[in-house]
Amino acid sequence: MKPTPISIEIIGRKIILRIPKNEEDIQFIRCISYSRWNKDGFFWEIPHYPGNLEKIKGYFGDRLTKITDRPLIEVPQKDEVVLLEKNQVLMIKTVKARLRLYFGFHAELMKVVKTFPYYQWDSKSKSWSIPYSEQYLEELKKKIVELGFSLIYKEEAAPDKVQRKSSAEIPNYRKCPEEYIHKLEERRYSESTVRAYVPLFEEFINHYPSKDIDSLTEKDIMDFSRYLVNDRKVSTSHQNQAINAIKFYFEKVKGGERKYYHVDRPIREKVLPEVLSEEEVSQIIKCTKNLKHKAILMTIYSAGLRLNELISLKIKDIDSERMQIRIEQGKGKKDRYTILSHKTLHLLRKYIVVEKPHLFLFEGFGSTKEKPVKYSSRSIQAILKKSLELTGIKKRVTVHTLRHSFATHLLENGTDLRYIQSLLGHESPKTTQIYTHVTTKGFNQIISPLDRLDI
Repeated sequence: MKPTPISIEIIGRKIILRIPKNEEDIQFIRCISYSRWNKDGFFWEIPHYPGNLEKIKGYFGDRLTKITDRPLIEVPQKDEVVLLEKNQVLMIKTVKARLRLYFGFHAELMKVVKTFPYYQWDSKSKSWSIPYSEQYLEELKKKIVELGFSLIYKEEAAPDKVQRKSSAEIPNYRKCPEEYIHKLEERRYSESTVRAYVPLFEEFINHYPSKDIDSLTEKDIMDFSRYLVNDRKVSTSHQNQAINAIKFYFEKVKGGERKYYHVDRPIREKVLPEVLSEEEVSQIIKCTKNLKHKAILMTIYSAGLRLNELISLKIKDIDSERMQIRIEQGKGKKDRYTILSHKTLHLLRKYIVVEKPHLFLFEGFGSTKEKPVKYSSRSIQAILKKSLELTGIKKRVTVHTLRHSFATHLLENGTDLRYIQSLLGHESPKTTQIYTHVTTKGFNQIISPLDRLDI
């Protein structure tokens, strides 16, 4: 009588074993951790852990008639299914600025992924991810090649999303109630918060054009939040800010009790800031020929300023004797001091002689002694954009990138994190610690305490 064949099929992290009923063989399989009988498929499922396949081959020996090694992973993509073999890694740069990796069980590669900050395992998609940065991308590519893998690299296309309608497109557009704006001013919210909250609240109330504002319910807030996520495809921070703008009306303006709205407020994605090298900052400044424009960029970078802090700077805030810049009522309504660079001071003295500002260090068009006007934040963004085009730098750079670069370069040059936290005006040291993940400079100089022991 011909014996029933015994076959193995390796599918990713599973070993599918088909055997005839035999009590001795079954006892052997049950001794392998996490093995289980699949009653629907009439086969045994065994984890493809290191050593398990060799153990099964050694036990069954010549009785094994067939071993099939299927593609390791089937990764569904938008328009295709990517089939990965044993030696392949699929890396996708997501629209949420993360690098997502698909590969089969490989202990060494998993160790590599875990050396990066904010790594995550997604059990649903069976993938690993780390925050995206050019540096991390290059490091990861190098490690993957060193481990003998073939890399497939893709970039995720931005999802189609519903654009927010302008006020002109909406019939009988409802403006933000005056009492809302007055309450923001009364509670001394910053100009930037006012500029953010008002249009967010207007979008909410115009989402329900036939409903009275005060009759809007918790369900309406939940439905609007889902609309922002599913249709508008807004970022996590945008969604959170929209909910806060709505809560402000019902809790602060109308005096309702403070409550938690049972809305899916997602966890903020762990994204690393984009950072320029010292050479790239130097290129940008050298390409900026206009005296005022150069002074603006140098002041932001050299002192680690936020955009709003820069345009609010007054001439009196520059303390050349102590070599400090006073930031008055920065983010969180806090005053602080930051450093004044000698090169920046030298350029500012030239600039003041030529431009003769009245009150603010950098003033806009039409500014007079009687009515000084702050410089436009959009104009500063345009200045940086023009300089970037001249340098040819391809990174996604904003004015805030100069602040991130200031902090990273201080850290790379040995400045203590506590001082950096103070200069940046961060309330929590956790916020400042993000820069330890951006740089790897100096790691090769750190000596393990074990190496100092007499052993």
